[in-house]
Amino acid sequence: MSSEYLDNTLVQIRDVIDRLQRPVHDLQTVLALLSSPLGCLGLLPPQFRSLNIEPLADGSVVNDKHIPILQRTLLQHIAPTWGTVLGENHATLLLEQYFCPDSFSFASRAAGDVVLIAYSTILSQPLTEFAIKMLERLAKEYPLDRLYTAVFDTRRGPESKRMVQWEDCVRDITAVPGKVANALAGEGVPSLLEHGVYFNNLCVRCEQLIHSLSTQQDRNAIPGLAYLFAKLVNLGVFPATPPVLRSQPSFFQNNLDTIRVRLDTDGSNKYSEIWASLFQSLPSSSALQSILRSLLTSLQSLEHVSGNGDLERARVKQEARLLSGLAGSIVPEKEELWELASAIILERDWDIGHARIFVCWMSGVLGAFLNNVLEMWASRDHIKHSLLSRHQYVTSLLLITVSYFPPSSSNVQALAFSPAFVSAIGVYVGHLDPSVRRCGMLAAEVVAHLSGKKLNFDDWDGEDSGKPWAREIRELIKQRDVEADLSLLSTPRVDPEPAVEADETTVQRDLESNDSGTTRVTFKPATGYDSDDSIVGYASPPSSRSASPTPSELESIEKDPSLNVGVKKVVRPVYLIQLGEMLRSSGGAKASDEPHDADKIEMALNYAEELIRKKRGYGTELDENAVNLIYGLLGLQDNYDLIGFEVKRQSAMNALIAGSPRKAAPALIEEFFKNQYSTSQRYVALNALALGAREMASLPLPPPTVPVERVAFPSKTLPAPLHQKYISAADRHSIPLILGTISHQAIERGKDATADKVPELVRERRLRVPKARGVVELSQLSSVLPETRIMATALTPFTEVATEFFIGPLVNRFWLFLRDEQTREERTSHREGRERYHGAGTGLILNPIVLAHFLRTLAILVHASQNAPEWQAVVAPDALELAVTLGTKPMSRVESGDEIADDEDGESSKGKEASVLVAALELTLIVLDGCLELDGGRIIGLEHTVLLLGAGEWASRVFAGLEKGLRVEGGGGENEMKLRRAAAGVLLKVDELTSKWQRSMLDTR
Repeated sequence: MSSEYLDNTLVQIRDVIDRLQRPVHDLQTVLALLSSPLGCLGLLPPQFRSLNIEPLADGSVVNDKHIPILQRTLLQHIAPTWGTVLGENHATLLLEQYFCPDSFSFASRAAGDVVLIAYSTILSQPLTEFAIKMLERLAKEYPLDRLYTAVFDTRRGPESKRMVQWEDCVRDITAVPGKVANALAGEGVPSLLEHGVYFNNLCVRCEQLIHSLSTQQDRNAIPGLAYLFAKLVNLGVFPATPPVLRSQPSFFQNNLDTIRVRLDTDGSNKYSEIWASLFQSLPSSSALQSILRSLLTSLQSLEHVSGNGDLERARVKQEARLLSGLAGSIVPEKEELWELASAIILERDWDIGHARIFVCWMSGVLGAFLNNVLEMWASRDHIKHSLLSRHQYVTSLLLITVSYFPPSSSNVQALAFSPAFVSAIGVYVGHLDPSVRRCGMLAAEVVAHLSGKKLNFDDWDGEDSGKPWAREIRELIKQRDVEADLSLLSTPRVDPEPAVEADETTVQRDLESNDSGTTRVTFKPATGYDSDDSIVGYASPPSSRSASPTPSELESIEKDPSLNVGVKKVVRPVYLIQLGEMLRSSGGAKASDEPHDADKIEMALNYAEELIRKKRGYGTELDENAVNLIYGLLGLQDNYDLIGFEVKRQSAMNALIAGSPRKAAPALIEEFFKNQYSTSQRYVALNALALGAREMASLPLPPPTVPVERVAFPSKTLPAPLHQKYISAADRHSIPLILGTISHQAIERGKDATADKVPELVRERRLRVPKARGVVELSQLSSVLPETRIMATALTPFTEVATEFFIGPLVNRFWLFLRDEQTREERTSHREGRERYHGAGTGLILNPIVLAHFLRTLAILVHASQNAPEWQAVVAPDALELAVTLGTKPMSRVESGDEIADDEDGESSKGKEASVLVAALELTLIVLDGCLELDGGRIIGLEHTVLLLGAGEWASRVFAGLEKGLRVEGGGGENEMKLRRAAAGVLLKVDELTSKWQRSMLDTR
């Protein structure tokens, strides 16, 4: 193969990767670019072969070199941009083939390489919805034994390289549950990727791998298995006690039944040998100890631990045979295994059933085991300080071990005359607890009887002081469990699952069995006749109207090419620049095609929020297009009566502010102060600033103002589209709702602080018995505190951008705007009638409707930024000054009363509107409450004393006027109640501040 040919093939694959990394504006181009590398790898599904119009030469794709780059490119550029479009066109399989090849490619070497690389690539990137879906499919379709086959393929290089790749593979697959849980914050984790379920499935496949390796007689597999088991030990898959929670995985709890069956089948010697070799090859003693302890605790418990029937003895022998089959024969020559097994048996309190199993397991080395048990049983510390249950367990272990020796054998004689045993009997007999004392007396009698001596304490009848236990042990040691007949066991056998080989049938069957995520319910018709004879039907006359077309007929009519002449299909936007072009296409010098413009605007609004939120965590695309999207969304008019126009535009604006605050917020604030927008558009801008800020600050959003019933069942007096339109119009009330909640909390804090100063209220609080809240359903709790879900992609903290990009520009730009408006009014003050300019006209910012909403928005921003470092020094005094100024000084000559502008009806307007006063007082209340909460009001009270006292004087005059019965423009009803409450709240806050710092304030006399 010439070097020129190699260079050409490398250029081809590099060109494909480069084109995938750049924006692609055509679906067919994306499909062609995705098909060519798959065709070179042999992973292209048959139904997509026609899309491979530019096939790559054989050998162009080097697996280890190019597949990681392709996978990263798809995760970063193609999946977030084209994933939804590919799904709508049933072409998602092309994208998924790069991470989880289908069942047709299951056995190929390229599929194994792709899967191994996919784990490392996915886990090295921020996890997205597509990445988590691929991890779920990989866990289901490419289990551990298939990965082992892919790694230890003899064509993958020397043994050392393959071992390194296997270690990387094990680290990746064991890190999946933790990565997914962290990415999703523990909520909404797929069931297959939950910690317990994932590792339980991994344990099952691990046992399948061991069985398949035993049939292949691969002795080189032991190091790889030893590393895998050591990793599982570190992850807690071998618990010291049987797990009781679903989230706690256990290797032996999931596999012991299968292992029992495999050990009973023909050819079990090879299976047992690989387990014994694995136990001997573990890298550390702690790993072996954890596995042994977990194995012993997972043994099947006996229904009657001291039962001496043939069936119980056969079960004891079966469990001992299981231990021998897994750990191998226990002999002192295997020093590490012998010491750990003896320590686990003697240092933990087991029941008599486990003691019988342990002795049966150690039947080949009873002499050495008896010495270890005697050392523990004769220990003075054990006799004096152990509990009764441990005394009975160790004594049972000693006596069952002795019973395995023939009577008068050398081991029994040595035990009977052992100084340790004889001295321990004396200590036991002198014990104050009669139950513990009988443990020593029973051991002395049994050993004496087995050694041919006579000893009888004659105190074993009755039900007190451990006498029933002593009688059970005497009956138990009359026979040996090791001599039981295993054929008596009638437990039904469970055939183990066959090892998964590299065939397509098995994988396809697994896929079909797991495709359905929900349970299908089939309703059967009721049998028999069931009717009400009192109900009599009537014959309706035949209608002369033709039948309405069915949905399938309507769909065929819509697709009829003869009826769609001149109709242009609107393509869904996949890039933000396309979204901006669709939103702003109706303007400029282009020829306008109104029906097509309506379709484009509707398509853009349908996917605007989704596309903006998707692009939030990927590169700089959102920041580059944020300003253009602000212009396009804010300037939109509902000229075509689109369904959900206001809701969709507002949602897109909120997502834009939250996703790109440094670009979108200043641009939106600059546009807000231009005179070309309507009141509705200004509301959208202010809502976006407030709601986007609260989303970045992780603050709860208000509940929907419309009851669910009104949304579910449209009005009977209006058509459904009009009903939905008027329902969506209620969204603009969300800002007053939020501000009302914040101000209510501030007033409540002030009431609590004031109540502590009144002795009667303090006494009443202490004597009052709080009533516990009853049991509340989860749905009710969620409706009380509705909170927005924060997506996995981290948002910019609002405290980082609040002052520089939100509050500072909003306040400073307002002062400039107010100066310009008052200058314009002054310049036209000498004119008469309609030639005179009014800055508070309808739709302008100084109009009370817009001005009140502006103050509410600023109050929400000030509250959300309370933890910003510059809040007390900059934000609080600037916001307080603005609130006091707007609440006390006229914004227009008409409002000041210097000139009364009469309209055509002869009506006039004068003074502050109630809504503006309420908003200004609530802003003042929030500022003062924040100052009290942060530093007790020290900075605002000592450095801005005049401003604070001015706010108090203003609130006092408003409250006094309301008490005297004076009316405010636009007052009455809810506004009057809010005005009284806000003025009283400000008075309480000012009083609390001045009473605390009055001595340090400047002398204002």
